[in-house]
Amino acid sequence: MEREQRAWLAHALVLPYPGQGHINPMLQFCKRLVSKGVKATLANTKHLTKSMNIDPTSMIDLETISDGFDEGGYAQAESPEVYHSTFKAVGSESLANLIKNLNDSGHPVNALVYDGFLPWALDVSKQLGVLGVAFFTQSCAVSNVYYHVQRGLLPVPLSEPVVQLPGLPLLEASETPSFIYNVSLYPAAFYYLLVNQFTNIDEADWVLHNTFQKMEEEVLDWMAKRWKLRTIGPTVPSMYLDKRIEDDKDYGINLFKPDSSACMNWLHDKPSGSVVYVSFGSLAELGVEQMEELAWGLKGTKRYFLWVVRAAEQSKLPGNFIEETSEKGLVVAWSPQLEVLSHEAVGCFLTHCGFNSVLEALSLGVPLVAMPHWSDQPTNAKYVEDVWKMGIRARPDEKGIVRREVVDLCVREVMEGAKAKEIKDNARKWKKLSKEAIDEGGTSDRNIDEFVATLVKS
Repeated sequence: MEREQRAWLAHALVLPYPGQGHINPMLQFCKRLVSKGVKATLANTKHLTKSMNIDPTSMIDLETISDGFDEGGYAQAESPEVYHSTFKAVGSESLANLIKNLNDSGHPVNALVYDGFLPWALDVSKQLGVLGVAFFTQSCAVSNVYYHVQRGLLPVPLSEPVVQLPGLPLLEASETPSFIYNVSLYPAAFYYLLVNQFTNIDEADWVLHNTFQKMEEEVLDWMAKRWKLRTIGPTVPSMYLDKRIEDDKDYGINLFKPDSSACMNWLHDKPSGSVVYVSFGSLAELGVEQMEELAWGLKGTKRYFLWVVRAAEQSKLPGNFIEETSEKGLVVAWSPQLEVLSHEAVGCFLTHCGFNSVLEALSLGVPLVAMPHWSDQPTNAKYVEDVWKMGIRARPDEKGIVRREVVDLCVREVMEGAKAKEIKDNARKWKKLSKEAIDEGGTSDRNIDEFVATLVKS
């Protein structure tokens, strides 16, 4: 059926923060809405749209707004503070114009689903009489920490070595998001970007989180008493979960082009569960010393490893490392992560614990070695080891470096050590629960149905 001929039940405009880790889950949510009969329009910034590899995504419209830096995006701004203040000023006007244009086109917008990083978008929705829906790409646990900071209920810098918040396990200070624990190490703009997600949250008509009920039951119960909060995750392409959205095999938008054939051909002849997959996402930058320790730690495991090292980071690898490990290892600039994680040869995932990577591993039943870097990753790693119990943390020394011996030990522990069976059993359990949540009649599926019913009435 042609896109314009379809009788849509309603129309949602979806606005992610301009970053891969934010766009992917919100794009997947668009696909879920379309599968329920709701027209979905994804709006990215003009610069990001020009710089991304975009596959034509069936039935999802793509639009652009301006962040004030159409030629260079974030890199064009003189500072993070300037970027975010300009994005708010220019983006608010550009977004309002887009909504008005869409309304005039015959497909009026019923709801604006905006990234929690962009709370000013809620003000635009209220001005135009559109439902304002906050969408969070972080865990509920992390949202809870930021909320308490924003409301002045958790002082920053932290005054106690242990943080106790409703619905959360006890957190050591170092297990809170890095912008809270090490606030002085980062530009103030990052702190305000994260904490300000909650400035006007009480005015949102809905609050959506990319997680699912069984993952975070206690904190969900606490948060759901304050807002119309619903879980809609995991936002992993359908073919890896419930298989109800035909041909939904990947996210469809990439900042980097993956070395797909190299990765998959290399994996195909490796024994089941024998490969350590290593990736630190699209943003993390490891120091030279940490890169060397990780490299020699991987070599020390004497296991096969597939390591994603972005092109800009490859100069930090030890000299001759790739040649010396060519029989056991493959280093690529980018990978088709979902395909890799679902391959039977992969035995564990050594990760920075970005929430999307954790959700993918959890959904595909892959044990984790957690090596958090910054932002929400320390909190995610805490949950991986102590709550979901599907991995262990590789802990740094007093210099903040995870040493080669620790890398070696953690990989061995997850793949063959005393905890390996429990970790693998839990990984399989979470894979099952992930599918159940998003499959027909699951908690997340029912929440999406409830949301769609509200849009139809609006």
